[in-house]
Amino acid sequence: MDGQLANLFAIQLQHFSIWEAIAVALGLAYVLMAAREIVWAWPAAFVSTAIYMVIFWEGNLPMQSALNLFYMGMAAYGWWLWQVQPSREAAATNTDIKPLAIHTWGLGRHALWISLGVLLTFSFGGLLTLFEASQMPYLDAGVMVFSMMTTFLMARKVLESWFYWIVINTFAVALYWQTGYPLTAMMFVAYMGLAWYGMIKWQLRFRAQTT
Repeated sequence: MDGQLANLFAIQLQHFSIWEAIAVALGLAYVLMAAREIVWAWPAAFVSTAIYMVIFWEGNLPMQSALNLFYMGMAAYGWWLWQVQPSREAAATNTDIKPLAIHTWGLGRHALWISLGVLLTFSFGGLLTLFEASQMPYLDAGVMVFSMMTTFLMARKVLESWFYWIVINTFAVALYWQTGYPLTAMMFVAYMGLAWYGMIKWQLRFRAQTT
């Protein structure tokens, strides 16, 4: 059994490209910097997603290509949002100006958010199935929809965005492995661990804000 898994893994690795490797490296850098609230996370995300937009379009995963086009826009938005807000050090010297703070959502708001995501997932998944436009239509659509929605929460510094990423990344691993992107699948395994790290870091900072 272990030998079969090793052979499967070796076969998958034969299909990765140098561009996928670059996108993976920049994607990991994005998460690490975002967890530390470093604004350079967003340029790293922009370049990584630009590469993935092309890779996934060529690989017949249109929703993932569209997702990464969206990510490019969100990277620009995140850069603007974090840049226009003063640093914590600057805010400490001016009581009238405060940085964008980490905050939480209530259960009701999350329930509505998730319901919207499920509705959009089935809508896009149905269209992809109808037009035979994706290798894995519903999984492709679900990862796209919830990733888009969670990126918005991330840019707004909603604490629970990290929990959403843990769940999304679990499904993303299956999607990318099954469709022939082994390095990207491994990156999303790492993302799951980094999402826990990010959640803990933001939780500590959130508590510090409220004391």
